[in-house]
Formats: sequence, structure tokens, C-alpha cells
Amino acid sequence: MNYFENFLKKADNSKTIIGIFIALYGIVTIANWKRYNFNPSSMVNFGLEFAEKNKSLMPENAIVITGNKDDLGAGYDGQIFYFYSRTISNLSNDWPKGFDESYRAPRIGYPFLVAFFGIFGKYGNVFGMYFVNLTLFVLSFLALRKILSDENRHLSLLYLISPFSLGSYSVLVSDSVMVSLVIIAYYFYVTEKYLYFSILGGLAIVTKEPALFILFPLGIEALINRNLKKIFWVFSVLLIPVIWQAYLKFTFPNWSPTRLTEFILPLEGITSYFGELAHNVSDFKGVKPLTRSFSRLPLFFLFALGIYTIFSGKIRNGYAFRIGAALTMFMVGTAGYYHFWSVYENISRMFTISIPIFILLKNEDEQAKTDFYFLLVIAILALFILKIIFIQQTQDFTIWTGRP
Repeated sequence: MNYFENFLKKADNSKTIIGIFIALYGIVTIANWKRYNFNPSSMVNFGLEFAEKNKSLMPENAIVITGNKDDLGAGYDGQIFYFYSRTISNLSNDWPKGFDESYRAPRIGYPFLVAFFGIFGKYGNVFGMYFVNLTLFVLSFLALRKILSDENRHLSLLYLISPFSLGSYSVLVSDSVMVSLVIIAYYFYVTEKYLYFSILGGLAIVTKEPALFILFPLGIEALINRNLKKIFWVFSVLLIPVIWQAYLKFTFPNWSPTRLTEFILPLEGITSYFGELAHNVSDFKGVKPLTRSFSRLPLFFLFALGIYTIFSGKIRNGYAFRIGAALTMFMVGTAGYYHFWSVYENISRMFTISIPIFILLKNEDEQAKTDFYFLLVIAILALFILKIIFIQQTQDFTIWTGRP
């Protein structure tokens, strides 16, 4: 694996870094826009069903997916964050129609950041979704480079080429934003600027809960070391989530945070996925469904490699990040089939936070066997780019005029 390390070190220069970033994110952006007349709203993935329920929030001339008989033009999750951001921009507590508030409303961090761009109108929110994703990702990349030792700074390139952050950006959802926020927060933790850490850590949690996979182990580490100052500041990241949860409980009296436990189904998703794969192999009905099933197989191998990596090297070194990685793999292993393992995009985004966690683990323990994990990540990146350019198809769509 020395060749792999040497390759990363040689690529670790400013021109290469800028070139990789522009190439990856430029290709994904152009490939997606091209399918929909170069309309930037296409990556928001508005669905006709929800557009008609929230007409007052829709931007004129937006791309709206009409879908087919099965999905009713439901679109994808990016629209949820757009609609929530417009609600905040309008200074309204009239939540968008058609969404499960108990599941979606707790994740207000990303819409909150995007809402500031609403002063420029509805397309301001669309622009904000791009701006927040890209800006925070670049800042978190720079922060990660500052955190890593000189000998390991080249590992930050693996963060830059993460297919999962790229996939999150390609549909303008919150996973990459959450990871960016928690990495920037961790930078302030390392540099002992604890107030910034507390605010950004809390914002990361209300962006998406897996931010806790880095923050919670920091608390355990602080407790073991009996560092009262760090214990206080790590505990303080819960302030923003607690305040927001209290508001939700007041707004939606029947709401409960235990709602998320309904999605914890140990190995149900994986076993059902292999059942689907076996069925499509034995009962061949065309290349498309078979290819769709096999596209998730590398993610299962990545899950297995993740477990192997956690227990490699010197277990006592970087144990906080081992705990974080274990929590990530637990999330993947308990993800259900219907909501996650049945759709490549849904299950792949669960791995987003694993990339910086394993990079930070390697920074703490040189003997941790992360190379196999990262080599498979690079292979998944190549497959993702091929999918975006050559395989992903244009969905049936219409231009929104405000009329049904």
C-alpha cells in the first residue's frame, strides 16, 4: 500500500486540489443541469405531488418531476430543505404540506442556513442550497488539513473526493452539510475555540443526527480524561438541539424524538437486499433491474471493510474515532430496506461521515488498516461518475407555472 500513500502525497499540491474539486463538482453539476435544459432548480428535485401542495413556496419556471404511476412525481429530499428554508425566509411557522414533521422538522440546520438567501426571492433559496453545500465543504476541507499532522495531510484528498459528499451535493441534501459543519466544529475544538465549537456542533446535530458520531465520542474521551472544561463544552453542543426539540414539542404536541427508532431494524435492510439480489439473478428480467441491484453491492463490502478497519491497528489509539466509526456502521447495519437499502442514494449517503472519521483515525493511529476501505471508496467514486454521466436518465418533468 506504499504506492497508494505515495500517490496521495504527490497529488497533495494546490493546483491538483483545485483541479480535482472543479472537475468533480463541475462534472456532476453540468451533467445534472444538461438533462433539464440547464435549469439550476433541477438538482432540488421538486416533485409534482409536493409542488401542488405548496404552490405559494414554489419558484416560477422550476423543474418539477412528474414521475410515473408508482411515485406520483414525488421528487426527492432536496425539495424538503428548500420548502423548509422558504418557511423560515417568510418568518412563518406554517410548515410545508405533505411532509412528516416528526421526522423532517428536527433537521432544521440546513434550511436555516439556506433561509438567509431568501431575501433575494425564491431563487435565492435555490442558490443558497448550492452556496451552503459548496462553501461549507471547502471550508471543512481546509479545516481538516489544519487538523491533520504534516505527515498525514495528504489524507485530506480522500475527503475531497468522497463519492458520498459528492452524491449528497448532486441532490442538494444535508449529509455533506452536516459533515462539513461537524468537521469545522472539531477544528475549533482542537484549537480550543470552544464557543464556536459549541455553536457549530449544535447546528451540525440539528442538520442531521449522525453529527453525534463524532461529538459523542469526544464527550466520552473528555470523561475518561476527567477534563471538566472539555466535558462542559462537549455537553453544551446539546443546547441548540434541546431548544429546538422543545419548540417542536410545543408546535407538534404528538411529536416524539423516539420516532427515529422506527428506522432501526438490525440487518433487515441487508438481508432483504440480498434477497432482492438473489431474486433478480435467478429470475432474470433484464439488465436494468439487475444492474440496479448490483450497484449497492460495493456498499455492503464497504460496510464489511469498515468493521474490519475499526478493529485494526492499536485499539487504544484513536479510540474516540473508532467509537464514531462503530456508530456509523451500526447505523448502516440497522438501516431498513424500504427507506434505505432499496435505494442506492439513500444507503450510500449514510457513509458520508465515515470518510473523515477514518481519516482522523489514521491520523491518530498509523497502524490502522484504512487503505482497503479508501481504495474501495475510490472505486465507488469512479462508478458514481460513470452513473452520473452515462447511466442516470432524465426523468419526466414539466416547467412549473403555478397551475396544476
